[in-house]
Amino acid sequence: MSTLIAYTIPALVVLLTSISVLALCLRAEDKKRRYELQRMAQKELIPVRLRAYERLALLLERTQPEAMVMNEASAAHRMAQDSTGTYSVQDLQRELLKTVRMEFDHNMSQQIYVSDEVWDHIILARDEMGGFINTIAIQMKPGSTAMDYTKALLSAYVSNGDTPHQKAQAMLRMECQQLFG
Repeated sequence: MSTLIAYTIPALVVLLTSISVLALCLRAEDKKRRYELQRMAQKELIPVRLRAYERLALLLERTQPEAMVMNEASAAHRMAQDSTGTYSVQDLQRELLKTVRMEFDHNMSQQIYVSDEVWDHIILARDEMGGFINTIAIQMKPGSTAMDYTKALLSAYVSNGDTPHQKAQAMLRMECQQLFG
């Protein structure tokens, strides 16, 4: 019986040691495989996220008053007709709000590639711009032209200090830089 115990105890020690070493090797291999999968996913995800950052930067740029007024050919054409009274403050207000809404709707899917904080800043910029466009329109005196509205809008925006657009752009740049740092 004592010889049985003498053989069994070392065999059990060897068995337990082998199981422990095997478990450590399997964990290390699993960790290595997960790392490789994550690295491959990041490699493919980074270009997609960069395109999302670019599109959101364009959204913010295109929905600033000076860009909307200057880049919208139909609004500029209508403003030229303003002397005949065919293009009113309300018409331009409606076009600007439509531009903000369309730009935002077109880029809404990009939210899945940015943090909630950045997306919240972009939503705030959109909402603030809509409110700003409406506030300036309400402040216009009766008989004001679309050109008067444009001047008031641009003047008020420039003197507005740090705008939600600028804050959202800063957040977007910061998050994009963190992607590489």
